[in-house]
Amino acid sequence: MDKVRAMELHIRQLRNIIAKSSSTTNGKPDKRKHREFNHDKFRRRHILLRFCYLGWDYQGLASQEDTARTIEAELFRCLQLTRLVRCRQTANYHRCGRTDKGVSAFSQVISLDVRSQQLADPADPTAAATLSPEQEINYPAILNKVLPAEIRALCWSPADPEASARFDCRARTYRYFFPRGDLNIQAMCEAAGRLCGHHDFRNLCKMDVGNGVIEYRRRLERVTITPVDGPAAGGGGGGGGGGGDGGYQMYQLEVRGNAFLWHQIRCMVAVLFLVGEGLEEPSVIDQLLDVETNPRKPQYSMASELPLNLFDVDYDSVRWHCDPAVLRAVAETLQRLWTQSAVRAAMLREMLTELTARHGEQPSAQTRCLTSGVRPRVYTPLLRRPTCDSLEERVDHYVKRRKLDPAILESAVSVAGGRVSDAAGEANACSRRSVCDDRW
Repeated sequence: MDKVRAMELHIRQLRNIIAKSSSTTNGKPDKRKHREFNHDKFRRRHILLRFCYLGWDYQGLASQEDTARTIEAELFRCLQLTRLVRCRQTANYHRCGRTDKGVSAFSQVISLDVRSQQLADPADPTAAATLSPEQEINYPAILNKVLPAEIRALCWSPADPEASARFDCRARTYRYFFPRGDLNIQAMCEAAGRLCGHHDFRNLCKMDVGNGVIEYRRRLERVTITPVDGPAAGGGGGGGGGGGDGGYQMYQLEVRGNAFLWHQIRCMVAVLFLVGEGLEEPSVIDQLLDVETNPRKPQYSMASELPLNLFDVDYDSVRWHCDPAVLRAVAETLQRLWTQSAVRAAMLREMLTELTARHGEQPSAQTRCLTSGVRPRVYTPLLRRPTCDSLEERVDHYVKRRKLDPAILESAVSVAGGRVSDAAGEANACSRRSVCDDRW
């Protein structure tokens, strides 16, 4: 009984706290009426909005039911707070690329309907806004006043009502940053070059058959590895590739294509790291892309999501409206974040330098933390490892569970047999969510 009385007392205390928090400072209830914002008073317009974010501490771009810690949740919270949209359901919203947990972006683009500064026409309440960008609301400026520091709006562009950030994107460029460590950059460059062109990447991605994705051929326009602060790499051997900062020299893998598969970049990086460590030959890329000889993906761990960045996106006939004052403010914010990270990095680097001076040369294992899983004492080559189910086996599994139409199984067999033309394959790919709704 004592515990019950104590709990009842605690409940009364909590109720008093809640009652006080809903009152004014003098203890009296706030009787003021909060007037609802009248969205119908203003016209709406369809725009493309370009923004950047550091996704390291977020659960991905897309909103999720079990967490509010996503980029979209923060974005729509601020869009509604500034009265630019009424709600997401009526915003005609599309995203360019769906980045996963921990992934960042320098050039993410969304399309949506927002409030205009132009008043609505009573004779035609649905008429779109006609103001020029110079006369319109400064959307990036107003959003950056309420967005978290890790999310910054950059610029915007007027768009036709049917324009879509997802489907109108012509190309996407990803960058993956990593330290050289003891990697052979020259071998990695050779392997990366074999990824260019039109290939079936089912062994270099996570297959998304459960959502009906059975076409895994994609075209990569460019795959390069370069020093972050220098010209193209590819010269050195051994520990490889030039750079005057030893194993701490930073490099970037840049991949450009019109469409990507689920975790494609991270799987590609994982295999390139194995090549750089001398555990695999560059020719392993050709073998993994040969799905007739190797229809089942070997089991291996993906590379970390931390260094991945959706760095650029291309659209035809889009004129971005950039306010210099907004860009200066964004630069100041990024400089502040950079300073905090650079100070930590410099402190760690000096500790490592002193440790080497006192106790001798230390191992160059900087990239080890970018690959998950336990490193075995004896390495097993990729093509000798246990494999995952083939595409046909996965489709058959979902068909038996009645989660896929049986006709898809025939399509999967046709794709595996190479009886789908390149044009048809790409048309099929572009109709899938995984193509333009990236999660990599």
